[in-house]
Amino acid sequence: LFLATLTYDTLRFEYEDFPETKEPVWILGRKYSVFTEKEEILLDVTSRLWFTYRKNFPAIGGTGPTSDTGWGCMLRCGQMIFAQALVCRHLGRDWRWIKGKKQMDNYFNVLNAFIDKKDSYYSIHQIAQMGVGEGKSIGQWYGPNTVAQVLKKLATFDTWSSLAVHIAMDNTVVMEEIRRLCQSQSPCAGAAACPAPESDLLHNGFPEEAGLRSRLSLWKPLVLLIPLRLGLTEINEAYIETLKHCFMMPQSLGVIGGKPNSAHYFIGYVGEELIYLDPHTTQPAVEPTDSGCLPDESFHCQHPPCRMSIAELDPSIAVGFFCNTEEDFNDWCQQIKKLSLVRGALPMFELVERQPSHFSNPDVLNLTP
Repeated sequence: LFLATLTYDTLRFEYEDFPETKEPVWILGRKYSVFTEKEEILLDVTSRLWFTYRKNFPAIGGTGPTSDTGWGCMLRCGQMIFAQALVCRHLGRDWRWIKGKKQMDNYFNVLNAFIDKKDSYYSIHQIAQMGVGEGKSIGQWYGPNTVAQVLKKLATFDTWSSLAVHIAMDNTVVMEEIRRLCQSQSPCAGAAACPAPESDLLHNGFPEEAGLRSRLSLWKPLVLLIPLRLGLTEINEAYIETLKHCFMMPQSLGVIGGKPNSAHYFIGYVGEELIYLDPHTTQPAVEPTDSGCLPDESFHCQHPPCRMSIAELDPSIAVGFFCNTEEDFNDWCQQIKKLSLVRGALPMFELVERQPSHFSNPDVLNLTP
């Protein structure tokens, strides 16, 4: 407790800016009171991995850009929502980062998966180059759906995390598809490319056995991303209650979206305002020290989070959820069904047991057994 007090003392006067309201503050499925839990709110926000523009990293593709300032904000938001999934997977939702406190190896393994170099699983290099296959040239701005599709492909190579990534298209979540994906024993399920040969399984220095062990379990942890359009040019007010409920679910990974051409990672809300992490700060790229240690302070936002009115949100977003177990997924389905009964809340997407016959089958291209 003493450590936490020290860390936040300097911020206290700025933090009063957080509205003095009886309304609860929701951060990724956790409910807080501004009056009694300010430090806990700030500690929770600070513990999220914060990815911003960086400069002076190795050139993308060997000859490409060495900074993503001006074009990488949605790629960074994609990294943040995916990093939250990895934190839940390997550290748990209760894990907290405290400045100066020694962290466990798994924390550095998660952070290393996003470092700005070509061989990190989810680096800006990997996202930008994989995006070429989605029709985006390096340095081009992404939308929420593009970054979700690219992250799904990259997750195939992350044998350490062994995630099942599902992107629900056409505003429809098909439960049967998700169960098939998560219960599959094949490490390649739902992906066009299989993991690299044996020699690459130590990629990023992760132990091979961890990946093998989790591959043998009966349910692969699920990252569910749902790209949505909640209106034509601005968000339709009828969706606002439902959007708020997404941040209240324990499975919440938050939302990526923002204002036109300016992406943010939304992690919660208070009243009529969304709480978000902003990638629009350029920091120098981080290099591991000679001892192999990674200076990590610049990956945690140590000032009060940004806020904006929900009504200002661009209608094009992607909502994320993480279900570590089958029970988590079943519980999430029950909550979504209950949500359809909330008065004044228009469902943002449909939850169905089976694929409606008029849909094209997404698995045809994906070679899923």
